[in-house]
Amino acid sequence: QVFSSVTSVLSMSLFKDQFVLEDLVEEMKKQSRDLSFGPLHSDGRIAVQGSFPAIKVLRDFLVLKAKSLSEKGNGEQSKSHHRPRRRLQEHRSAAEMRNFVPDGDGGKEVVVLDTDVYHYMRHFFPWIFQKSDVVVSAVTDGDITTVCIKNAGRADAAQVLSVKKKIEAQSMNLHSTLRKTSVSFRERTRDEKQRHKWVCERLKSCYPRVLVIHYDAHIEVIGDSSDIFKFTKEM
Repeated sequence: QVFSSVTSVLSMSLFKDQFVLEDLVEEMKKQSRDLSFGPLHSDGRIAVQGSFPAIKVLRDFLVLKAKSLSEKGNGEQSKSHHRPRRRLQEHRSAAEMRNFVPDGDGGKEVVVLDTDVYHYMRHFFPWIFQKSDVVVSAVTDGDITTVCIKNAGRADAAQVLSVKKKIEAQSMNLHSTLRKTSVSFRERTRDEKQRHKWVCERLKSCYPRVLVIHYDAHIEVIGDSSDIFKFTKEM
């Protein structure tokens, strides 16, 4: 299912020797304004609630920060085993770290999307991924699809960032409205499967905003709740 809101409990204990956790939480709130944060517990746990894409962006931000600490820690290991806690201002800002990797003149941006939302965008909004001098590629891993936007010619960092923002904006709009249902084929004969696929093709003209994805064992129907309910009922 494509959920409109999810909750994640984060453990911030990894950062307690490097940062003032309260300051780190404040930075998280500033760079993730669409998320709601619960109280920070003494053991470093904090609950975060919001849309799936927004939580994934926050996760990527924390992974980058953890990696930077790990790399720095390895470099300083020979100097000292005791490292003081640092204020966040001593590290790169959230805007610099958030999904940006230098790549030639134009740079590279990364967006993490729900796979169902990505398929829907690719089918109904292909123009978002198409811009001259910018290459958009994607890698899908289960429910997560990582989209990479990079310079392929004379595009500058602003153009690459513009494509990223359009993808993010469209993703957020769709995330609140899209739903998904699956029709299993596990106990269907080969003829029944073919009949289902034939009916789906016939129904597409009646439901132009519904995306149907065929798999060996099932069919996935993605769209708004009203359309997919009517579509599957008629099918």
